[in-house]
Parts: sequence; structure tokens; C-alpha cells
Amino acid sequence: MSNEITSLITVVESYLTWLSSMSGELATFALLIAFVILSALELNYPTRKLSLNQTRRSYQTNAGLFVFNSLVISLLSTTPLLMAAERYSDRGLLSYIANPAWQALLSFVLLDLMLYCWHRISHRFDCLWMFHKVHHNDPYLNVSTAFRLHIVELLILTALKSAYVIILGVKPTMALINEAILTLFIMFHHANISFRGEKRLGQVIIAPYLHRTHHSTERNEHDNNYGAVFSIWDRLFGTLSEREPKEIGIKNSSPQSVLGLVKFGFTPDNPVPVYELDLNLKSMIAEAAYYKAEKRAFKPGNELRDWLEAKREIIRMVYGDKYGRQQSNDADCLSMQQPFTLC
Repeated sequence: MSNEITSLITVVESYLTWLSSMSGELATFALLIAFVILSALELNYPTRKLSLNQTRRSYQTNAGLFVFNSLVISLLSTTPLLMAAERYSDRGLLSYIANPAWQALLSFVLLDLMLYCWHRISHRFDCLWMFHKVHHNDPYLNVSTAFRLHIVELLILTALKSAYVIILGVKPTMALINEAILTLFIMFHHANISFRGEKRLGQVIIAPYLHRTHHSTERNEHDNNYGAVFSIWDRLFGTLSEREPKEIGIKNSSPQSVLGLVKFGFTPDNPVPVYELDLNLKSMIAEAAYYKAEKRAFKPGNELRDWLEAKREIIRMVYGDKYGRQQSNDADCLSMQQPFTLC
């Protein structure tokens, strides 16, 4: 066992030597290549078949949100993590470990553990879920969904990572490598792909099939699989689920535009679904209102009241009491001049 650990440390050390020369521009280029490859795999071998329009809509929204977030972050600081690393790299807890390979391993594993805890808390508390639900509301899960983050959640994450870098004393190169690897894994497990051996890989890392469960519309499914890279945390803390979700996204209607998503993050609850009454249902309401009004001999003022009563009664039968009560204030869909106009 000790020989295996020693070999692993040797491999990591040699890998770090190669990565230490990687600049930010090279890391960005490598991630861009990975994004293109994953997108091509999604297009040719999708797990869930999406129309071209659905894919385009998701990509446009996620790309727009990414640009918006990047502009906001750049106005605050160009590279907050690297600035923190350059200033505090020799003062943190990792400075007590001489071997750079061990430093790298610990910094990455602890970062992944921190992100697991943060992710789980984001689902637990409503004040955090209201921002995190923006990430979950993409109904067409794909590699670009990795970048669908509300600006407030991104700022909190940046602050947490900066604190982590300062406390551990993570070196600038190490911080850059960690961010690049982390982003690569997050893009990977959001990808709309499946492959042979995926479940075996899921024994160690969060594979796409595990993260699809996390994006389920059902809470008992999406409150699982919080890991960013390693699945060990979910196994250790009892939050692992291996179900294939029926639906992706969040329940009820929600915006799918950049500005709409920014506003959506400041709403505490999901919007109530908007029900569009079909023509048959509208005809039933009109007919019921007509007979009620006829029974009352069409006395002045009865037509509108009868219409609304019939409408509430039928909608309550079809959609349930909650939506029926919501219609109780719907008195402006008709005018007294046109008592049976359908709204």
C-alpha cells in the first residue's frame, strides 16, 4: 500500500512539474478545447435527444450569463484567487508540508470537500437556494449548464475560495491548476453524454449519470450527488443516488433569458405555473356561467359574478384547490359590457 502511495506521489510530482509552466492563457485554451470536444460528443452521442432549437437556446442563455458574470467579476478584481495566492502562499497551513506533491493533493482534495459542503448547504437553506436554483432551472442539461450561475452565488463562491486559498496558503500555480481541473470536471459531469464504463468511473468521480440525478425536478432526487469531482463525499455522507430522472430542471415556469435569470435569483420561490385554458375548458365555463345567469333571470350584475363563480369552480375541479383560490381575485378578465368574453 505504501509503495502505491509513493508511486502516486511521484506521478503527481512529475505532473505538477509539467503544469507549473502553464499560464492562464494556456489553461483557458485547454478548457476551450475540452468544451468543444464535449459539445461535439453531445451532438453526436446524446443521452437525451434535444432539438437544435433547444440546444441553441440553452447555449445562448448560458453563454450570455457567463459573459455577464465575467464582466462583473472583472470590475471587482481581475484574478481574485491568484491575488490572494500571491500574497498569502507562504503563511498558510500547507507551508508546514515540505513535499509539493502532497501540498497539491491536499489542496485539491480539501477544495473539493469544501465545494461539496457549500453545494449541500445551498440546497438546505432557502436564502442560498434562491440563487442556486438559477443553475438548476436549465431544462436542457448540457456542458454549457456548467456556467449557468447567478452572479451572487458566483461572488460568494469566489469569496469562499479566496478564504480557502489564504487559510491553506495555496501557491498561485497550484490555485490555477486546481481551478482548471475543477472546471474541466464540472463541464464533464454536466455533459449530455453516456459511455461504457461510466458507472465504474462513478465509483470514484461524479460521472454525468450521477449529476443528471442531481438536476432532477424531484427534490428527493436533486438533493443528492453534491460532489464536484470526487463521489467519495456523497458515499461517505450518505447523499449518493443512482436514479435516472424523468425530468430535468425545476418545477413550475421560470425565465430562460439572461436578465430574467438575474432577476429570478432574487425571488424566494419558484413562480406559480401559468395555466393556459384550452378552448374546451373555456366553453365549459361559458356554458356553466350562461345557465347560472339564466337561472337568475339575467339580473343586472349577475353575469360577471356567475362567470367568475363558474370559472373558479371548474378550474378548481381541473387544477385543484390551490389554483382555484388563486383565481378568486381575477375580476378584471371580463368587462360588464362583454360579460362572456373569454380572457
